[in-house]
Amino acid sequence: MKNKYKVIVDRYVDLIRSGEMMAGTRLPTHRNLAACEHISLATATRVYAELQAMGLISGEIGRGTFVREIAIPHGHGIDQHAVATDIIDLNFNYPALPGQGELLREALRQVSGAGDIESHLRCQPHAGRLSDREIIAGHLSRGEFHPDADNVIIVNGAQHGLTVTVMGLLRPGDVVAVDALTYSGFKALGALYQLELVAIPVQNDGPDLDALRRICQSRHVRAMYIMPTLHNPLGWVLSHEQRKELVDIARLNDLLIIEDAAYHYLVKTQPPAVAFFAPERTVYVTGFSKNVATGLRIGVVICPEKFRPALERAVRATTWNTPSLIVSMICNWIQDGTVSRFETLKRRDARQRQQILKEILDQLPCISHPDSYFAWLPLPEEVRADRVVKTLMERNISVSTAEPFCITQNAPQAIRIALGSVSYENLRKALQMVRNVIEWA
Repeated sequence: MKNKYKVIVDRYVDLIRSGEMMAGTRLPTHRNLAACEHISLATATRVYAELQAMGLISGEIGRGTFVREIAIPHGHGIDQHAVATDIIDLNFNYPALPGQGELLREALRQVSGAGDIESHLRCQPHAGRLSDREIIAGHLSRGEFHPDADNVIIVNGAQHGLTVTVMGLLRPGDVVAVDALTYSGFKALGALYQLELVAIPVQNDGPDLDALRRICQSRHVRAMYIMPTLHNPLGWVLSHEQRKELVDIARLNDLLIIEDAAYHYLVKTQPPAVAFFAPERTVYVTGFSKNVATGLRIGVVICPEKFRPALERAVRATTWNTPSLIVSMICNWIQDGTVSRFETLKRRDARQRQQILKEILDQLPCISHPDSYFAWLPLPEEVRADRVVKTLMERNISVSTAEPFCITQNAPQAIRIALGSVSYENLRKALQMVRNVIEWA
């Protein structure tokens, strides 16, 4: 016979999964549950802990415990492309420009006409060919930041760059300090490689650096993961002073710095990369998915010389090398100015989309950068994010809750809106629906 604790858990599971207990329903307090079911407070706490572990409920400090929306498709809210063709996708950013398809066709013709075409049939060095690394290093040089081609490793996209960094330089159980709201791909990577991600509280203009110091005093932190230039999802660009302060903390506590610069190209004027201030301990990761095209999976890792062997071993273990055919095409586009032209046009496009966002959402408390392809929208106190996401999905609009980006146990009631994947007309229509759903909720 099941014990009473299991009977209560199973009853709640049936009520929630059948829809009899709807998403957003507030559950009794732990103490009230204990009194109603004639169980101890510890047992009531255990009941809710198991339901939360199953993803059926969520507890929110100061508000209570609520039934979660479980009808949202599996994985929804994580950066991924919506499969249905009629979905207006405000969940994943794959910004494209008119005419890019024809440019791709011409680029392939150029590569096919090159004299060394047969070289693409052979394996390449794990880090990529030196000639390609020199071109990429030159493209990424800006202001005082001038990476050395010898320290460039070409990878299959920025996510692969983060993966080989984790594989090569960290171990399961390592403590990594990350912003309390951070890139969902790194959160997933941390779970996969069994890292302990410790949340740095966030402020309006960046991470709480005093809190980071306290974390380093109380825990043996191995690394920090940062997005100093166009943070995803909060859009901040750290100042010169904040970057230097981050570096001071890292040196004092001997931290590895993983600098994610996937969206850096959108900000034309910016302080030097953190890698400039701390080249001896920073792994700088970026790619050409956002500034060129998401389907061309070319990324870049810039690292201190001492880290190269470990990172190259990780490349060998995962992909051996990045396909040189696509790398050659990207490098040709760098040399003829196409990539710089794409970046200029996409900066202009992102600003236009932010203007549309500002016009339509008006007084809603959006958090964003005027040059970014995304926005963070905290919801009114009485509005739950999972219900907003579900309602929008029923209207063929895909957005993300805060949960994929949240390191702490209790995700804030907010949604993240990606702006770069739809036409201006569909963006206007979708944002108007976002506003309506929030106001009607």
